[in-house]
Amino acid sequence: MSKSPLDNEALINSPLFAAMSELEFNAVTAFLERHHYHKGEIIFSEGDPGQEMFIILTGHVVATVNLGNGKQRKIYDFEPGRFFGEMAIIEDAPRSATCTATEETDVFVLQGLDFYRLIFEHPMIALKLLGAISQVMTSWLDESSRFLNDLLRWGETARLRAITDSLTGLYNRRFLEESLNSRLEGPNKVKRNISVMMMDLDRIHEINNAYGEAAGDKVIKAVAGVFRQVLRDADIAARLAGDEFAFVLPDTSLEEAMSISERLRLAVSALPIPLSWTDSQGRLQEIELSIKTCLGVAVSPQHGTTGPELLAAADAALRKAKDQGRNRVIAAE
Repeated sequence: MSKSPLDNEALINSPLFAAMSELEFNAVTAFLERHHYHKGEIIFSEGDPGQEMFIILTGHVVATVNLGNGKQRKIYDFEPGRFFGEMAIIEDAPRSATCTATEETDVFVLQGLDFYRLIFEHPMIALKLLGAISQVMTSWLDESSRFLNDLLRWGETARLRAITDSLTGLYNRRFLEESLNSRLEGPNKVKRNISVMMMDLDRIHEINNAYGEAAGDKVIKAVAGVFRQVLRDADIAARLAGDEFAFVLPDTSLEEAMSISERLRLAVSALPIPLSWTDSQGRLQEIELSIKTCLGVAVSPQHGTTGPELLAAADAALRKAKDQGRNRVIAAE
C-alpha cells in the first residue's frame, strides 16, 4: 500500500511508532488500511464489538459515553497522530465509548486479526507496539482523570438507580429476584434454608383517598425506615410496587423467618406517622396515623426450590393473612 508523504509524517509522529526503526515501522504500516469519515460520522458506537484500532492521519475525533439519560459525555479528543480503539481488541471486549469524527477525518485501521499476526510473526515489534500503547494509556488516564472521576461517581449513582427504589431507598424487584435466583442456583441450591417474606400495608388506599398520594408516599417511606431497624445486615428488603414489599433472608429457617416477620409487624404497628395538609379552606390540618401490615412467609426447599416458586408461595400466604382479617403473619402451606 502506497502512502503519501503526509501519511508517513502523521504516522511517524504518532507515539505508536516512536520507538521503532524504519524497518519495523514499514512492517507495521504494511498491515494498515486507509478509511475516510465525514464530519459527524460515527466510527464506532459504545457496546459495538471491538475488531480494529485506528490511527488518525488528518481531522479530529471525540470519544463520548452514554450517561443513560439520553445524554452523551465527552471524555477525550483525538488529534492527528493519536490512536484509539486498541483496548477493545486487546481485551476482546465491546467498545467502552462512542467515537465520532467532528470534521472530515482520515484514519489508518489495523484489524484485530492483523494485530495478533504482528504479535505472532514479529514479537519484538509487538513488544514496542504494546509498550507504546501502555505509555499512551497511562498518559490518557492522567489527562482524563477528572472525567474518569466524574464517570465513576455517575456510574455509582446509575448503579444505585438501577437496583434501588427511588422513594424508599430499598432495593427494587429486579435486584431482589436476581439475588434470590443467584442464591438458589448456586452449588448448594436446595440445601440452604432461604426464607422469603412478602408484605403489604393494610388500607393504604384509604390513606391515599383521604389525604392524597403524597401522604401515602410518606407512610411508605416511614415504614421502609423500620425495616432497617429490624432486619439483619445480610437480609435484603425490596419495594416491589406501591405498598408491596418483599424480603430475602439467607440461611434462615421458617421459625426464624416467622419470628423476624412478627417483629416487623409489631414495629410497623408501633410507628407513629405524623401528617399535615392544607384543607379546601386553606387551613393547616395535622393528624398522627398508625399503619398495620400483613406478611406471608415461605422457605426453601420446603415451599419451593426456585425464586418464582418461593415468591409465589409467600404471596399466597400473604393473601391468606389478608383474608383472615389482616395485621397478622401467615406461613406458606
